[in-house]
Amino acid sequence: MAEPERERERETTIIHTDTGGGGGGGGTVIAVVLLIAVLALLFYLFGGQLMGSKKTDVKVDIDTPAAGKTG
Repeated sequence: MAEPERERERETTIIHTDTGGGGGGGGTVIAVVLLIAVLALLFYLFGGQLMGSKKTDVKVDIDTPAAGKTG
């Protein structure tokens, strides 16, 4: 003869070990993206000097009138 089916007892134990130190990966990703953006901006602004760009000589000659004594 078959035994009657018994109801199974189940226990669920949930353990939280939240110390407040988790979830820092998003901040790291944002910091890396901002760092790359700042470096790209600096290279765009000042990269001409680094790449040996064409140099331009500017010579400004101004003729000024002779200063006379007044007075």
